[in-house]
Amino acid sequence: MATPPTIDVLQGYLKLVNERQQMIVSNMANVDTPGYHTKDMNFQDAMRQVIDRGGEARIEPASLNLDGLPERPDGNNVDVDRESLMLAQTQLQFQMGVQLLKGQFSQLITAIKEGA
Repeated sequence: MATPPTIDVLQGYLKLVNERQQMIVSNMANVDTPGYHTKDMNFQDAMRQVIDRGGEARIEPASLNLDGLPERPDGNNVDVDRESLMLAQTQLQFQMGVQLLKGQFSQLITAIKEGA
């Protein structure tokens, strides 16, 4: 039995959010690394790819260096406050995705019970 397209897209969404969280955590871990530049993804473009591919979460490119962020004298441009805000945002996005996925599975269970 194939999974409904909505479930595939939600799974792709969760993969993207998870990958973005990993980038943010990596940025925070490199706050004191000289020359390190903050990485992020174009989430909207990546999500569009997920929808176009029916849930397949393959981002191209996987990460982008963010231009325009102020650099310290050592060349590092990680802003812990910005990264903390981004991490909180992605945690909320992940929770929302999980809730939506739970709703889809709940609908499937209801359909199965009513059809039995």
